[in-house]
Amino acid sequence: MELIDFILHVDQHLLEFVRDYGTWVYAILFLIIFVETGLVVMPLLPGDSLLFAAGAIAATGAMDPVLLSILLFVAAVMGDSLNYQIGRYIGPRVFSMNLRFIKRDHLLKTQSFFEKHGGKTIIFARFLPIIRTFAPFIAGVSHMQYSRFLMFNVIGGAAWILSFVWLGYFFGNLPVIKDNFTYVIFAIIGISMLPAVLEMLRQYWPNHKPNAKN
Repeated sequence: MELIDFILHVDQHLLEFVRDYGTWVYAILFLIIFVETGLVVMPLLPGDSLLFAAGAIAATGAMDPVLLSILLFVAAVMGDSLNYQIGRYIGPRVFSMNLRFIKRDHLLKTQSFFEKHGGKTIIFARFLPIIRTFAPFIAGVSHMQYSRFLMFNVIGGAAWILSFVWLGYFFGNLPVIKDNFTYVIFAIIGISMLPAVLEMLRQYWPNHKPNAKN
């Protein structure tokens, strides 16, 4: 199963998981969320759309939405905590290391975002693909106090999981959304990427203004 196909048809594949694995689907979803947030080498897993689709399927009775929310919240918090510890162990030398699976540009952009927004980055990053995976890693590299990191981790994890799962639960089965789910996935990805795009444009534009006429 190709990653792009999984992302664009996550609702269909998730239904297959429910049909083929039954209650084991909880473990599968737990693992996906844990890996996306916990391993810095896996930044492209479909977290937002997966949560929305899971909520929509839970609304059909195939899964318990409360149990689903609790398990995925735990996965998100545990994943970020693991990522933090990996970053703390590797330390600042990661910026000078030639790592095949970690793009230096992603590290630098996330570090810049982290320096600007501080601990709140851990919350904001939950809603930003790629930065979501790198933010706890950078927090660990920066030796952010763990108790402070954990507070932001819990708040951000709860906001991310509950918002997408329950949006999917209440709206995912509306005919207009259900019949155009692929477009909804594109919209979710686009909205998730919008803050990062706006930030890049904001940084780019001041340095590339046309010269004023005399």
